[in-house]
Amino acid sequence: MLLIASPLLLLAQRKNDDLNYHIKKTPAPILIDGVIDEAWLMAETADNFNMVLPMDTSKALVKTAVKMSYDNDHLYLIAICYTKPDQAYMVESLKRDFAFGKNDNFLLFMDPFDDQTNGFSFGSNAAGAQWDGIMYDGGKVDLNWDNKWSSAVKNYQDKWIWEAAIPFKTIRFKNGIKTWGINFSRLDISMAEKSSWAPVPRQFPTATLAYSGQLMWDEPPPEAGTNISFIPYVLTSGSKNYSAGTKAAFKREVGLEAKIGITSSLNLDLTVNPDFSQVEVDRQVTNLDRFELFFPERRQFFLENGDQFSNFGYAGIRPFFSRRIGLNAPIQFGARLSGKLNKDWRMGLMNMQTGENPANKTLAQNYTVFALQRRVFARSNIGLLVVNRDQVAWGKKDASLMTNPFNRNIGVEYNLASANNLWTGKAVVMKSFSKNTSKEDWVHAANIQYSSKKWLFSWQQEYVGKNYNAEVGYVPRKDFIKLTPGITKTFFSRNKKITSHSLKLSSFNYYTDRLRLTDNTTFMAYTLTLRNQATFTQWVAYDYVQLLQPFDPTNFNKDTLARGTKHHWRATGTEFVSKPQQLFTYAFSTRFGGYYQNGTRRFVSAEMGYRFQPFVSAALSASYNQISMQSPWNKTTFWLVGPRIDVTFTNTLFFTTFIQYNNQQKNINLNTRFQWRYKPASDLYIVYTDNYFPAPFNVKNRALVLKFNYWWNL
Repeated sequence: MLLIASPLLLLAQRKNDDLNYHIKKTPAPILIDGVIDEAWLMAETADNFNMVLPMDTSKALVKTAVKMSYDNDHLYLIAICYTKPDQAYMVESLKRDFAFGKNDNFLLFMDPFDDQTNGFSFGSNAAGAQWDGIMYDGGKVDLNWDNKWSSAVKNYQDKWIWEAAIPFKTIRFKNGIKTWGINFSRLDISMAEKSSWAPVPRQFPTATLAYSGQLMWDEPPPEAGTNISFIPYVLTSGSKNYSAGTKAAFKREVGLEAKIGITSSLNLDLTVNPDFSQVEVDRQVTNLDRFELFFPERRQFFLENGDQFSNFGYAGIRPFFSRRIGLNAPIQFGARLSGKLNKDWRMGLMNMQTGENPANKTLAQNYTVFALQRRVFARSNIGLLVVNRDQVAWGKKDASLMTNPFNRNIGVEYNLASANNLWTGKAVVMKSFSKNTSKEDWVHAANIQYSSKKWLFSWQQEYVGKNYNAEVGYVPRKDFIKLTPGITKTFFSRNKKITSHSLKLSSFNYYTDRLRLTDNTTFMAYTLTLRNQATFTQWVAYDYVQLLQPFDPTNFNKDTLARGTKHHWRATGTEFVSKPQQLFTYAFSTRFGGYYQNGTRRFVSAEMGYRFQPFVSAALSASYNQISMQSPWNKTTFWLVGPRIDVTFTNTLFFTTFIQYNNQQKNINLNTRFQWRYKPASDLYIVYTDNYFPAPFNVKNRALVLKFNYWWNL
C-alpha cells in the first residue's frame, strides 16, 4: 500500500532551487597552484555555508568560500577553507580517495543531468590528496572510479586553498543543458563541524543530490569534442607455488583499454586482455556464517555506470555480480556501452568473453548484461535488467568440461526516491532461466523507508524461490520468505558534550514458503554521539535458528550440526569509535553471549591508528573469537590480525604494505604495493604478494608483478 501511494509524496518541494551559482567563462588562463590570482577576480563567490553537523539549524562557524569558472576544455574550481590561526590540519596521509571522516576535506558534488540521482564527486583533503568518485542512487559515491584531472593545495596560516581543473572529457553531461545540480561540502575535524553551501538535513549525507543548489551556466557548457582515450599496459611477473612444488612461472603481457565518447553523456569502453594485478587484495574476515560472504568489486573496468548492473535487487539478492566474470578463467576481451540517453533515459550494455581453463575444467564463457532505466516523477526510476551467460564449447566434446550451457535472468524494479528524500524504497521482480527450467525460480521483494531527523521507519520483504538460479549473481541463500521491520528514534541533546542519542529496534525473520519460522534475530541498540564526533553503542540481541542444512558452527572442518536442529541464544555487545581530532585514533567492539548447541561465543576486536602527518598512516586491527561448545568442537579460538602502513611520499607516490594473519584459514598474507602516478591517471605499479602457512612456518606461494600503463587522449 505504501509503495502504491508513494507517488503522491513526490509532489513535495524539490531541492534548493532558489540557491544559484552563476558560472562564467574565465577571461584569462588559470594556473592550478592553489593561489587566488587575477583570473579569479570576476568569478562569483559561494559562501555563507550552512552547518550540517552537529546541528543543521544554523550557519557554519567555519568559513568557506568557493569560486568556479571554465574555458573550452576544463571546469575550474577554487575553494578557500578558512581555519583558526595556526590551527593544524588533520589528515591521514596523501593517499588518494581518503576516508571522509578522518580528514579535513572539501568536496564537490555535481549533477550534470540535473536528475538528482547520478553525478560526479571531486575533492581533496587539506594536504592535497585527491578524491574522485561516480555518484549513484541520489547520494552515494563509488570511490573506485578513477579518471584524469588535476588539482593543487596550498596551506596558509589561517586557511588552506584547493584548486582544481576537471576536463570536460572526464565527466559525462548532456549537451545544451544550462542548469546542473551542485553542492560543496566542508569537514573541519578540529572544529567537529560538517557544513555545506546548500543546506542539507543532518540525517542525510552532504552528497544527497536532492538538496543540491543549482549551477547556472552563462552559456551551455562547451562540447567535449573528440573524446577518445587509449590506456595500454605492459606487464611482467613471476610467481611460484611452493605448496604444489611446481617450477617458477614467468609471464609477459600487454593489453589495452579504450574509452570512446559516443556523445558527451554516452561512453563506449573496450578492453583486450585486461589485467587487474594492481587491485588491492580483499581484506580477510573470520567467517562464522552459513552462507557465502560478499566482497566488493574493485576492478576499474566494471565500475563506471556499474550501479545500473550491480545495484539491481538487494544486498543478498543480486542477479548480477561482476566478480563472477573472470573468477575461474581469464578475461579475453570485453565492451561496455553506458551512460545517459537524455535526462530521463539511462542505459548500459556489456559483453565479456572469458577463455578456457582446463585446470578448473572450465570452458570459455560469454557474458552479456543489458540495463535500461527510465526516470519517473521527481527522482524515482523504473529499471530493466537482463543477464545472460552462454557456454562457448568451440567444438569441445569432453563431457567432463560441460556445465550448465546457459543461465539467464531478467528483472524489473521500481526505485522510489521522493523529492525531499524522506521516502525511499524499491520493488523488484526477477526470474531465472536455465537448461532444466522448473517452477519456483522467481524472486519478488520490496522495501519502504521513511527518514526524518527524529524517526526512521523501515520495512522490507523478500521471497526467493528454491530453484531461482543466478550463476552470474550473488544470491547466497534461496528458498525463503524474509520480513524485516525496523524503527529508530533519535533524541537531540542540549548538553554541550553530547550531540544526540538514539534507540534502534529491528527484527530479521526468515520463513519457509509455508510461513514456518526458521531464523529470527531481534536487535535493540542504544547509540550515543558526542560533540567531538566519538560514538558509543550498546546492543542486545536474541537469535533463533533452525538449520536447513548440516552446518559446522566453527567453519573449521570439524563435525556438523544436524539438519533440522533448533538453536537459540542471547547476546550483548558494545562498539566505540574515538574522536578523529587527534593523531592517535582507536575503536573497539565486543560480543558476549550464547551460540549454537547451548555454547558460548566471546568476541573482541580493536583497531588503532596513528598518523605522522601527512606522509605516514599506520594502523593495527585485531579480532579474537572464542567459541566453547560440547564435543567434538570443545573450545575453538580464532585470531585475525592485520597491521597496515601507508606511506605517501607525495600525492603521486604511494607505498602500502599490510599483513593479514588468519588462523581460521591457516594463512599469513603479505601484500606490498608501490604506485607512482607519473602523469594524471597513468601509473607504474610494483606489487609483491606472499602467502605462508602459520605452523610450521612455510611459504605457500609468492608473486612479483611490474606493471606500467599510460592514459593517452586523442
